[in-house]
Amino acid sequence: MTQAHMTDAATDGPEPNRPAPGARRRFGWQRDGMWRRGIITAALAVILALLLSFHSDVPNRIGNLGSLLETFLPWLGLILPVLVVVALLRRSATALIAVLLPLLVWFNLFGGLLTDNAKSGGNLTVLTHNVNADNPDPTGTAKGVIAADADLVALEELAAGQVPTYQAALAGTYPYHSVQGTVGLWSKYPMDGVHPVDIRLGWTRAMRAAVSTPQGRIAVYVAHMPSVRVKFNAGFTAGQRDRAADALGESIVREPLGKVVLLGDLNGTMNDRSLASVTSQMRSTQGAAGNGFGFSWPADFPMARIDQIMVKGIEPMSSWTLDKTGSDHLPVAARLQI
Repeated sequence: MTQAHMTDAATDGPEPNRPAPGARRRFGWQRDGMWRRGIITAALAVILALLLSFHSDVPNRIGNLGSLLETFLPWLGLILPVLVVVALLRRSATALIAVLLPLLVWFNLFGGLLTDNAKSGGNLTVLTHNVNADNPDPTGTAKGVIAADADLVALEELAAGQVPTYQAALAGTYPYHSVQGTVGLWSKYPMDGVHPVDIRLGWTRAMRAAVSTPQGRIAVYVAHMPSVRVKFNAGFTAGQRDRAADALGESIVREPLGKVVLLGDLNGTMNDRSLASVTSQMRSTQGAAGNGFGFSWPADFPMARIDQIMVKGIEPMSSWTLDKTGSDHLPVAARLQI
């Protein structure tokens, strides 16, 4: 009888290591649920990884969605911390592991831009700036350009009424210059072979010049690609820009000089497949020797680098953006080794 009584007493009530019936564990990761939770978050992470990996396969047939995606591709990285937070709140191992996929792809694409790739040296400094036709202070903008002490200065979106202002302000520093349509090139060194470049618009927004630097002759192209628009009913409209880029790329292919610099507002980033006729044959100074993404537009809150300096047969040493002027674009500059 005593033994039976002791047995009953030992089994009375809940076991010491087991929660009481109805109790809920609010904290901690439960192995029986952390793999099943967060499936939607994991799926979103996989979709993000696919977009980053195969962005060039997103079709342009509907609203040029592919180019729109590629213009702002680095900003997809902002989704990553949101997915991580959701995965932690859901205490989901599946979601956390899935988030590693887009994280690795993003760093593979853009991780190199997070470090300073600049090298010392260089013997030619170049600058490009879309000065904005509605710039309220062209004189101040010209002074900002001069302060950069570049050897070559390319200006785009030159309004006819403001050209004399820029010419007068830059004349003392740059004895050689040429304005073709709405673009111009100012140089400390002699220029020849200057002519407009036909980019199939019906008016002049690109030019070419041979500049005789102390290290030899180089071809310099200045270009302003047509603007793109994001429309509710038409998406990302960029047909004119794309045709102009193809024409510019063909001109650069035919360039007889082996050392080429392209300065200008291309209204597109290096990731935009529609600029491939240009970007496939030239190097971005920002990508090769810049510090950070080098976003240049819009000036008040830069979100994309659509102002480009590209080279062929020339080594980029450093690349950077300058302080805001009266334009809606930031000036960008680079130091090159010829």
